[in-house]
Amino acid sequence: MLEFYGRNDELKKLNDMYKSRSFEFAVIYGRRRVGKTTLIREFIKDKKNIFFTANESTALDNLQSLSRCIWGNSNAPVFNDYESALFEVFKLAEKERIVFIIDEFPYLAASYRGISSLFQIKIDHKKDKSKIMLILCGSSMSFMENQVLGSKSPLFGRRTAQFKINPFTFFESLPFLINFNPIDKAVIYGITGGVPEYLTKINIRKSVRENIINLFLTPSGHFFEEPLNLIKQELREPSTYNVIIEAIAFGATRLNEIASKAGMESNKCAKYLKSLITLAFIKKEYPFGIKISKKSIYKLEDFMFRFWYRFVFPNMSLITAGLGSLVYDKEIEDRLNEYMGFIFEDICVQWFYKQAKKETLPFLIGDIGRWWGTNPKTFSQEEIDIMSARNGQVILAECKWRNSSTGIDVFNDLKRKSSLFSYKKIYFFLFSKKNFTSKLLQISSEYNNLKLITLSEMVKDA
Repeated sequence: MLEFYGRNDELKKLNDMYKSRSFEFAVIYGRRRVGKTTLIREFIKDKKNIFFTANESTALDNLQSLSRCIWGNSNAPVFNDYESALFEVFKLAEKERIVFIIDEFPYLAASYRGISSLFQIKIDHKKDKSKIMLILCGSSMSFMENQVLGSKSPLFGRRTAQFKINPFTFFESLPFLINFNPIDKAVIYGITGGVPEYLTKINIRKSVRENIINLFLTPSGHFFEEPLNLIKQELREPSTYNVIIEAIAFGATRLNEIASKAGMESNKCAKYLKSLITLAFIKKEYPFGIKISKKSIYKLEDFMFRFWYRFVFPNMSLITAGLGSLVYDKEIEDRLNEYMGFIFEDICVQWFYKQAKKETLPFLIGDIGRWWGTNPKTFSQEEIDIMSARNGQVILAECKWRNSSTGIDVFNDLKRKSSLFSYKKIYFFLFSKKNFTSKLLQISSEYNNLKLITLSEMVKDA
């Protein structure tokens, strides 16, 4: 198990801020389990710090805990109020560099609503004399973006850096999965979503099947009730959100489809979807190059949620009865290829960004995404897995996650779809779970604008 891994860019920036010796204020936020606290603890391990974790409790209880953290003594006296506590911290930081961290800041703000204004006053009056490095950290995405970073926040304009901590990409997740073959690595990424805490639960000495059964399909498994617990922590009306997320997990993508399966009006459903987007559980997606709401669809952004609501939620009674192995063999195994199709597309998008950093692509990609629309000649619906364009050039890509070899028919179909656009230069990329047919490999040498990439090659190149 890796003790600490990744986040090198974030660590470098935090250390650069620390070395400035002047006032610094970093805002760190991101969904739960993504490794925010682990990052902070790695950063402060050799630094003088005051680390306070707020609780879902009263203002007095949090003040007592904060007082103990400031004095470094469980029997320390309690400050009379938060103003006195912050005064003491800023005073201490006049003499030496101190990193002052408040983890789960939204809990503190909920218990004492004036805390942001107090910080504003202290920052405005003390920052020029203070050597403090303030870090406010939180898992409530909406609160951190609106009440800390937002223009109406008392703290607006005072932060010197902000860090939105995202799950690891597939390629960043690979060091956690050293014993698995490329396909199994991708599947595990597809059920954990690259969330560091989830990746650490994977037993690299067991098979994918065993890991899924032990973690998801056993009543005592770590992930058996994980999404339910997260929903309960973040949202009211969890049962309503469960129905909405399940509808999306089973293929409903448009607002009216989701609302219909959830048994509610579209306007009401849209409000629930907005909350789920704020928490990064789902995302609203548009066809590449188009920002028209009528063409938007909803997809589960959190892959662990996607897997759980697709396979665990509908089978909880069977799992509780001890039939988890049967659920895997009868309900999951034969459907993993279908499930992994969307995951593989996401991995391929990540590959493009990696290649962009290496400057190996035909042009510098900007926006990249899936495209769908109506063929003006046949009036049929068309889709392209990945598309990116700039200055008259375009990349069109198809990603095939299937057991058979990817053949020339996929290339011919992508060429046909390319006629829907009028770009000067077209580059074709085909991605395959396993390999390509000999015929496609043969003709690929005839096209200087066609590139074939297997999953194994992607992993090897990482």
